[in-house]
Amino acid sequence: MAFDLVIRSGTVIDGTGAPARTADVAIADGRVVDVGVVDGRGTREIDAAGAIVAPGFVDIHTHYDGQATWDERLQPSSGHGVTTVVTGNCGVGFAPVRPGDRHTLVELMEGVEDLPGAVLHEGLSWEWESIADYLDALERRRYDIDIAAQVCHAPVRLYVMGQRGADREPASAEEIEAMGRLAAEGIRAGALGFTTSRTLNHRTSRGEPTPTLTAAREELVGIARAIGETGRGVLQVVSDFSQGPGEGETLLEMMRASGRPLSLSLLQSSAGTGYRSKLALLDAAAAEGLTMRAQVAARAVGVLLGLQASINPLGRTPSFQAVADLPLAEQARRLAEPEQRERLVAELRASGVSLPLEHTFELGDPPDYEPTPEDSLAARAQRSGVDPLEMYVDLLLGDDGRALLYFPFLNYFDGNLDAAAEMIAHPRTVPGLSDGGAHVGTICDASFPTSLLTHWGRDRTRGTTFELPFLIQRQSRATAEAVGLLDRGILAPGYKADVNVIDFDGLALDPPRMVHDLPAGGKRLTQRARGYLHTIVAGVETYADGEPTGALAGRFVRGQQPSPREAACS
Repeated sequence: MAFDLVIRSGTVIDGTGAPARTADVAIADGRVVDVGVVDGRGTREIDAAGAIVAPGFVDIHTHYDGQATWDERLQPSSGHGVTTVVTGNCGVGFAPVRPGDRHTLVELMEGVEDLPGAVLHEGLSWEWESIADYLDALERRRYDIDIAAQVCHAPVRLYVMGQRGADREPASAEEIEAMGRLAAEGIRAGALGFTTSRTLNHRTSRGEPTPTLTAAREELVGIARAIGETGRGVLQVVSDFSQGPGEGETLLEMMRASGRPLSLSLLQSSAGTGYRSKLALLDAAAAEGLTMRAQVAARAVGVLLGLQASINPLGRTPSFQAVADLPLAEQARRLAEPEQRERLVAELRASGVSLPLEHTFELGDPPDYEPTPEDSLAARAQRSGVDPLEMYVDLLLGDDGRALLYFPFLNYFDGNLDAAAEMIAHPRTVPGLSDGGAHVGTICDASFPTSLLTHWGRDRTRGTTFELPFLIQRQSRATAEAVGLLDRGILAPGYKADVNVIDFDGLALDPPRMVHDLPAGGKRLTQRARGYLHTIVAGVETYADGEPTGALAGRFVRGQQPSPREAACS
């Protein structure tokens, strides 16, 4: 046979932004060999007539730092057409680390990314100290998709400064030099970049701000300069710009000193159009010849509320506490009994806790991630003439206690996703912020790539939509370029054969569900998608109709990767 695999007669959207076309895709030795009319036969052939054939998706903002050390399946991401994830974002991770500081890093990850400490303490092997050791540990494992990692500012700061670093004390010139040296060593060892956090929203499980919150400009620029001396690597910053009007200048100075690209996290974080100032910062950087991108979300960022979720609105009531040790379905059945339900509603009312019912929605099946204000629980209750608290309780007890309510806030201050549309459309943004592997009891935004295609490319009726070639280019080639993985994200000869075959008409999300499959019996939200007919990693099918095939074709990606043309010339 001429090829390992030929995907026949699909509607190819190749990741470049070019229009769709009918073509075959031939694959051999983990690479795309031909796209067009393929005469040769494959050892295996897939009939893709009527389906979209697209590159595998690259998710550059995940937190599988812990999960990747114990789990071979990087789910939920790998169930949403994602074939490469990048971890180590927001400046939090697990290397470098001295044995005495392991608990501090667990507390930080537990607080910032909602990963239970018990899960991390049981799951992490701690078979590393240096960043290089940690990357080696990832490389020894096999996965369902590829994974790349970044150097995280918080553990570097703790490693160099000890408790002073955790306490956010200023770093000396010698300490800045040491942090820069460690970061550069991590880049040379195979990390893709360096990440830091500058937001008050990131706190340890004890409520302390992240160690990097108030790091001085000299520290950030010093580390960036050391990374620049390696000639590779990207910079990633999450900031609420609480450090004052000079924060934007700090980011620009990091790029000037290093010559490296930088991405920042961008959401509509308050009512109005404040996010546009960050979009303007991207344009200002470009005018100076600097490459700054913003990572933006495919939908609102919010939390899921439910009896099993980390945020259980009934959890502190005496009525719930009385049944908390029962199986979930029995909890719901007992609490739904008329007298008990009446008592539960009275307890909620007496608690005095303000419940934002005008901003809370039934998630539904299929889940609706752009509900109208008229869909809120408060509006529904008013139309129906029922007590909103009674409706709230009834919905939480639905589906044998598995029901979830949706409280969107970021990107949703106007009751729609128009701000998200504006950010997605900007030429210097890329999809990101899925936080796959994190916030396991409150969100399941690893499904962002599926939402990007379905909501913005097919289902939205309330405003701006986008053409599918644009969306696929953003989620594959643009994200890959943003982190220097130039060997993937395009269906063209020489590129890595990461491919999705998609029934686009049937592509849909199921509601998130809670599973208990983490170490120490820990729980996490996961979410299935329907419509991914075949997901292929390095020419090997890893998922068929959303189910794992058993193949583990994913590997740790060590460092930035050249394009096929660059590789051929080297």
